[in-house]
Amino acid sequence: MDDRVRVVIAEDSVLLREGLTRLLTDRGHDVVAGVGDAQALIKTVAELAGQDALPDVVVADVRMPPTHTDEGIRAAVQLRREYPEIGVLVLSQYVEEQYATELLAGSSRGVGYLLKDRVAEVREFVDAVVRVARGGTALDPEVVAQLLGRSRRQDVLAGLTPREREVLGLMAEGRTNSAIAKQLVVSDGAVEKHVSNIFPKLGLSPSEGDHRRVLAVLTYLNS
Repeated sequence: MDDRVRVVIAEDSVLLREGLTRLLTDRGHDVVAGVGDAQALIKTVAELAGQDALPDVVVADVRMPPTHTDEGIRAAVQLRREYPEIGVLVLSQYVEEQYATELLAGSSRGVGYLLKDRVAEVREFVDAVVRVARGGTALDPEVVAQLLGRSRRQDVLAGLTPREREVLGLMAEGRTNSAIAKQLVVSDGAVEKHVSNIFPKLGLSPSEGDHRRVLAVLTYLNS
């Protein structure tokens, strides 16, 4: 199967934009456009949509011209609303809780929030881009930690064992059971058992209309 993904990069720093492009193209992915501001990002994606050539994922800086405040995240939220089939991965210099919460509101499919320092860990960054492009989630550990808050997390997740919290944290990063098993060096069956124990402890009873895995992750992020 072709693992290549089509990427649009929105970053006002030319050096960083070119660097991200090089990282991804060197690993066989297609960077179909690179832009320097949020308006150009929205316009470019719209043009690609008109050509029936939407990218698989957009990688965007949170802060872009003209004010360098929230243009990038606003564009990312707009793209998630208008083109839900596109993955959106935003990069930030530091954790901005309001923006992270806004981006994660609604569907948890195909979304990521990473600190720019994570780009230096090339393999992890490229894996995150691909994971988001494929509909998964990529959240920087620092983002998760700040969104949760240590004391508040203790209250909501007090009934979970340390291992169950670890499994739930990896679920929140968009990992499959097999990927979690590999990360924790345990069997797939052991992970399935932990996940089955997590649901009732979070008050998530079986329901045909609800996706308990998504609800568990949202409980974790919103606790």
